[in-house]
Amino acid sequence: MVEPANTVGIPLNHTALLKDELDIVIPTIRNLDFLEMWRPFLQPYHLIIVQDGDPSKTINVPEGFDYELYNRNDINRILGPKASCISFKDSACRCFGYMVSKKKYIFTIDDDCFVAKDPSGKAVNALEQHIKNLLCPSSPLFFNTLYDPYREGADFVRGYPFSLREGVSTAVSHGLWLNIPDYDAPTQLVKPKERNTRYVDAVMTIPKGTLFPMCGMNLAFDRDLIGPAMYFGLMGDGQPIGRYDDMWAGWCVKVICDHLGLGVKTGLPYIYHSKASNPFVNLKKEYKGIFWQEDIIPFFQSAKLSKEAVTVQQCYIELSKMVKEKLSAIDPYFDKLADAMVTWIEAWDELNPATKA
Repeated sequence: MVEPANTVGIPLNHTALLKDELDIVIPTIRNLDFLEMWRPFLQPYHLIIVQDGDPSKTINVPEGFDYELYNRNDINRILGPKASCISFKDSACRCFGYMVSKKKYIFTIDDDCFVAKDPSGKAVNALEQHIKNLLCPSSPLFFNTLYDPYREGADFVRGYPFSLREGVSTAVSHGLWLNIPDYDAPTQLVKPKERNTRYVDAVMTIPKGTLFPMCGMNLAFDRDLIGPAMYFGLMGDGQPIGRYDDMWAGWCVKVICDHLGLGVKTGLPYIYHSKASNPFVNLKKEYKGIFWQEDIIPFFQSAKLSKEAVTVQQCYIELSKMVKEKLSAIDPYFDKLADAMVTWIEAWDELNPATKA
């Protein structure tokens, strides 16, 4: 049986890496008591809390954390008509936090994610590992069989081309989960008691041309390199689909990273995922996506961006046009989503004029 770590007595990390260059984004509908466990690792950083659901509800944040909180009224006030691109009653609303941040790096975590223990019993500082992943190069052009060659104690294996050993900049660090795995509803239903107890001490670069199912509950990225592509789509209230927000972002991000020569890492760090969501509720949210993804994934696998697309925004606008042209035949939702992708970029550029394409 796997259990979360006990962080009581762990001193506050006063030498926190990138303390002034990183924001932590948390979507929530409840009090953030879970932050007490994370205090030794996360208190030195600034939090951006995106409150979903009823804006009149008060969200309590433990004392000592530096934060700003946005609810739906704030989103509407800041974005005006463009607020339509931000999902409601869905954790996809977290991407608003990415947009309003002014920092170079983002770490986003769900409020049911606790501190994990490594095999020795030591509490895992997930954010510190994400930062290490982002600050080291990636190797998407040639697979290294010893996984991440830039980690201490590893290197490039025999036969790895020397011309590729410099690697590329890392845009995304995708972490994993102990206890409750990130399964879809059908898998949850067939394996209701399955828990992930395997701690694999590895980080690897996802090869160029390979897609992956990105999970948003333990994720970090370089906002300067890939931020405008981290749009979690239209999900939740009024939409025909849910629980595909992070995966949609991940497919878009990976296509753009491959095009721009950026890297995506997955593996460490682990968090302890404490709560299994209801598989019947999940099935209701996912069932269209389960069918649609059989067309969506080949679409992304074959998507080719033009050589004129040299910024993330230009790449994303090109992708939005492809979505409208190729996926709208599946369902009118994709026509609406393609328009929202454009609105997202317009809103991003308004709030971040220095990064405007």
